[in-house]
Amino acid sequence: MADLSSNAPPNQTWIAIKKQKVWITSGILLMLVALISPSQAQESLGFVVQALVKTGPYLLLSIGIAAWAVATGADNLIARAFTGSPALMIFLAALAGGLSPFCSCGVIPLIAALLTMGVPLSAVMAFWLASPVMDPSMFLLTSGVLGFEFAVAKTLAAIGLGVAGGFIVYFLAGSHVLHDALREGVGNGGCGSAKIRNPKPVVWRFWDHADRVEKFGKEALKTTLFLAQWLTLAFLLESLMLAYIPAETITSVLGGTGIGPIAIATVVGVPAYLNGYAALPLISGLMEQGMAQGAGLAFLVAGGVTSLPAAIAVWALVKPRVFTLYIAISLGGAFLIGLAYQGWTMI
Repeated sequence: MADLSSNAPPNQTWIAIKKQKVWITSGILLMLVALISPSQAQESLGFVVQALVKTGPYLLLSIGIAAWAVATGADNLIARAFTGSPALMIFLAALAGGLSPFCSCGVIPLIAALLTMGVPLSAVMAFWLASPVMDPSMFLLTSGVLGFEFAVAKTLAAIGLGVAGGFIVYFLAGSHVLHDALREGVGNGGCGSAKIRNPKPVVWRFWDHADRVEKFGKEALKTTLFLAQWLTLAFLLESLMLAYIPAETITSVLGGTGIGPIAIATVVGVPAYLNGYAALPLISGLMEQGMAQGAGLAFLVAGGVTSLPAAIAVWALVKPRVFTLYIAISLGGAFLIGLAYQGWTMI
């Protein structure tokens, strides 16, 4: 009998499973929770739906911008705007990240679009690091809960972390860590160097062209499906953290002053950061009990950048070694920021 194994088609079932691995992971996790606690599974499912609805306006806006850029050809202009001085690109990206109204979920399609356009990974990383820490609504809420000075410090921390992270990635460009940094199908691959494309005319009224309308629809659908799977998993995990990590436990770990609590707050901020709005009253209560302000800022910065939506967004687009670099920059930067702010408050 002839050996036909070399001509056998690939396992279509396995390919289909691999493509839906994120949905499958969410489904298995939800089923496990349902076996242990049916009521918690119901609450987690409701939490996911409410979170998706709450972030819906930001997500729709960012998806629309990403699809619009592709359909009109404006992505060429945006890519060219990110060429030139690396220092200026990194600073502007960090500034945009710290001041933009998008949540850590809403920036995912924008980041994916920027990577596809060939924007340098250093500038993208600056935006990535700064965006989850602060936005206009968070600034107002932080001012109300922790005071205006703390809100300004958190904003400067977001921009400073973005700038520092951007320059670290820039100086590591070409190294093994950043070689072929992006996952398959994301961006241009490689180390993130800007790709200067031949300029083409931008068709602002893309709806007058059937092919561009089709391109808009395909890009919007692709981005929506991409977001739906990753955000569902992120919000599901967040709901379980809220349910099974008592606030009292966090309080007992983070109390105290000095360098030690800043280091502890930085590390604990990774798993214990529930969400930006829940973290503020928690830190406010800890500060009233004597927690150092530097430790509070370190917790908020480290937790914000490594929160589940933000971290999963990075994980979905880059390879594990780049994700590890992202986490390392986040923790190291948060610790130094906490120390700097603690020193400032003692002057």
